[in-house]
Formats: sequence, C-alpha cells, structure tokens
Amino acid sequence: MKKKKPLPPFTLETAKIKVQMAENAWNSKDPEKISMAYSINSEWRNRTIFINGRQEIINFLTQKWENELEYKLKKELWGFRENRIAVRFEYEYHNKNNQWFRAYGNENWEFNEDGLMTKRFASINDLKIKQEDRRL
Repeated sequence: MKKKKPLPPFTLETAKIKVQMAENAWNSKDPEKISMAYSINSEWRNRTIFINGRQEIINFLTQKWENELEYKLKKELWGFRENRIAVRFEYEYHNKNNQWFRAYGNENWEFNEDGLMTKRFASINDLKIKQEDRRL
C-alpha cells in the first residue's frame, strides 16, 4: 500500500500541508484522484449522507460536481492532535438554475499510519448568494 505523506503524528507544519493537499485535490474535482487520499474502507458523514469506501466516495463526488457547478473551495486548519485534524472551510458553487451558494462547514479527519484518511465527518450549511457577492 502506498503511503500518503505527510504521515501522523502531525506537527503544525505537516497538518497545514495535509489541509492544503486536500484543498488542492478537491479543487481539481477529480473523484478518482481524490479517493486515493482515503483508506479503502474510509467512513464519511457528509451532511446527512453516510458513505463507506472509495467507490462510494467516487460516486458521491461525481454526483456532487454534476450539481455544484464552478465549485471553488478554501480550507483552513482549525486544530490537530496525533492522527487527527480539524478544518473549517467554505466553498462556492452554482446550481443548474444559476443560483449561487456559499457553503460553510467544519470537518473532523482521522488518519491511519499510512497517512490515508479513515474517517471524515463534515457539517455543512449553504447560504444563497448573488453572483457579484462571490469571494472565491
């Protein structure tokens, strides 16, 4: 199995690197590439949806970006300890009706010794915005 550096236990520097790597990957909107940062049996809670394993991650992200158009994400390290990282984030997108949204949220991540994320718990709220109010 390939390791996904940086590996836990995290320092301030390596936690920031891990967060930036996640931001970059999600902004690529490439579900296959993104799924490789997660363990084979990774567990997610995304809003009210429960997702298990890489294939479900790929399916979820594929559907997500069919509906969340011109998606742009910004993540920020909130805290870390040993093999866990907490982030806050916001992202913007519009739907097929051209209604823009800004989503705010928090994620809690847990990693295995190979640096793959085994758990991702996300709480997210959406706010309708006007296109001219976009920040990202």
